[in-house]
Parts: sequence; structure tokens; C-alpha cells
Amino acid sequence: MTYDILGRGPLDYVPCKYGTSKLVFRGPKRSLADPYVAFIGGTTTFGKFIEQPFPLLVEHQTGVTSVNFGQVNAGLDVFAHEPCVLEAAKDARVTVLEVLGATNTSNPYYRVHPRRNDRFLRPEQRLERLYPDVDFSQFSFVRHMLRHLYHADARRFSALQKDIQALWMQQMRELTLHLSPEVVLIRFGGGESAERWMEEGSGAAAMITDRMLDELGGTVSAVIDVSAQEGGPQPLGAGMVFDLMEQPAARAVHGPAVHQAASQALRPVLDRLM
Repeated sequence: MTYDILGRGPLDYVPCKYGTSKLVFRGPKRSLADPYVAFIGGTTTFGKFIEQPFPLLVEHQTGVTSVNFGQVNAGLDVFAHEPCVLEAAKDARVTVLEVLGATNTSNPYYRVHPRRNDRFLRPEQRLERLYPDVDFSQFSFVRHMLRHLYHADARRFSALQKDIQALWMQQMRELTLHLSPEVVLIRFGGGESAERWMEEGSGAAAMITDRMLDELGGTVSAVIDVSAQEGGPQPLGAGMVFDLMEQPAARAVHGPAVHQAASQALRPVLDRLM
């Protein structure tokens, strides 16, 4: 299971577990007895292919223990149903919560895998009624399925999108209630409209608009945006570790410059909140 989640590549993620959780996290394992910052998020927080992801950089810069609870391809579902992570985050001095896309979560239209949230399991009756002409057995991944639906009929897709976004807002409000009193949202790559995500999007913050973050801003301590273009173009591989077979996947993740920018943006906020 560890290999399935973290990959068989050359970068040692020092996989570890916390408490009774079945999830595998990026190590080294940190003590939860000392003051710490909890980092919850997806592939960027985990730091796939990255030697020093931004949670580790923050630890180096501030001297405060950083506990990385990032999960590759995660949506909100994996954390909402993981008591170990929620308990650890509640005891943290600050929780840094990556803005995860609205698409990789189970909803009234479709179900996703409870841990690998990018995996499409099955449609619900509402989706089958909305797209009676689509054979959903052809899809294994949420992104593939949603892009097909968008191009099949953008008008019908708009109704689906609004419902998914509304559910995400509700889930975020509920999730933050279970975290530490100080919560910082961090978004990578800017707002992802349906059109942008379907045509070119990174998928990290799929369907999360600026307006949605503005609405959440009053319920958290801070909201930070980190551009995906931080540091300008960089040669693939600088500060990254991957083998030849992993090269296509490595091109899709945020590079070391983005991680450095995230840590620099977080430092003054954490200094104020700690």
C-alpha cells in the first residue's frame, strides 16, 4: 500500500504513520507533544518529487515543528473522515490548509475513492439522469469524467458545477470547525473556473473561485495565494527527484520555486499567529 500511494521512484519520502490512521504520510515522523504547525493538503503539501516541500522549508525558517499530513491527489473527503488528522490539527498551534479542488470529493452526482480521492468510483442517479447518454463505465478518474461531461454539454455541466461548489463551501466550513483556532488557507495557482480547468487547469484548486475564498476569508485567520509561475521557468529536475518513467508526472507538479515562495509567504503570517 505504501508503494501504491507514494510511488516506487528514487526519492525517499520516509513514509510514516500517526496514531491509528491507515494513511501513510511523508516523514520523518514528528513528535506531536511539542508545539507544531499542522499542514493539511494534497500533492503540493505532500511535496511529491520535491526534495524540500514548503512545510519542511517553513520548519527550517521558523524553527517550529511542521507536521506534514499531505496526501497525493487528495480532496476534502480523505481528511473529513480521518479522526487522527483532525485531532492532531486541533491540537496544533496553527493549521495550514491547502485549498483543494471541489471535484475530488463524493457528492450527490458521483462517488470517489475514500482515500485516493482522484479515483472515480460510480455515478449517482442524479448524474445518470443529467447525462443519460453517457457510459460512465469508461471512466476511472474524476478529471477524465468531468472533462468529458463539460465538452458533452457545458450548459448541463454548469448546474453540476454550482452544486459541487456549494457542497465544497459547506464541507470547508465544517472542516475548519474541527481544526486549530488559527487556520491559514493557502491556494496554489489562482482561481480555477470550470472553463480554465477543463482546458488547461492544474487541477489542484479545481473550480475554486476568488469569490468562494473571499466568503471563507471571514472564518479563517488568513488566506494566501501563491502563483504557479513563481520564480519563472525552471529546468525540470532542479530541486526535484524522479526517474525517467515519472517525468510526465513530475512536469505536472509545482516546482521548488513555488514551494520556496509558499514558505516565504507563510513565515510572517505564522510569526504573527504563533
